[in-house]
Amino acid sequence: MVKYFLGQSVLRSSWDQVFAAFWQRYPNPYSKHVLTEDIVHREVTPDQKLLSRRLLTKTNRMPRWAERLFPANVAHSVYILEDSIVDPQNQTMTTFTWNINHARLMVVEERCVYCVNSDNNSWTEIRREAWVSSSLFGVSRAVQEFGLARFKSNVTKTMKGFEYILAKLQGEPPSRTFVETAKEAKEKAKETALAATEKAKDLANKAASKQQQPQQFV
Repeated sequence: MVKYFLGQSVLRSSWDQVFAAFWQRYPNPYSKHVLTEDIVHREVTPDQKLLSRRLLTKTNRMPRWAERLFPANVAHSVYILEDSIVDPQNQTMTTFTWNINHARLMVVEERCVYCVNSDNNSWTEIRREAWVSSSLFGVSRAVQEFGLARFKSNVTKTMKGFEYILAKLQGEPPSRTFVETAKEAKEKAKETALAATEKAKDLANKAASKQQQPQQFV
């Protein structure tokens, strides 16, 4: 059995802008799991299509139950090959990615097509497919479920990173990162908790003062 993912996203930038940003995505605040990227091969075909192959290194922390199945010296980094075909005439870019190590544990294959959005030609549409498989006997289903969940999480980070780079290239102030938003929320929560504590103390003091006042009988 193979877990299958199908999704569609829209970037509110033109195809040309997205194409330019694609090669400048790393680093960004949402891609800390991406360690390196290297171009292995690049050529322009006679019909003016750009073919590229890149090698990416990413961190790949395994779930604790999976770590027990592998020796402690197994690398926690995963090597990803990315093939891309850019067709500037039809304004499409197709990418294929797959991991070349840890294949016994799990293989994640992804295919993305970047094209002009049919509803707004100033926007770019991304059609994404993924296949998650595992050959580990007895736990393949659990591994696939974990892989699919991680893949969905990484898609969210990928889109946030794309938007960040696009805003940066277009001279717009990039939106705040998850860390910045979480930090602000944490500070506000502290302020709210402190205010609630002070209010509780004030009410307790008033209640204690009221109890200490001598009662008057008529």
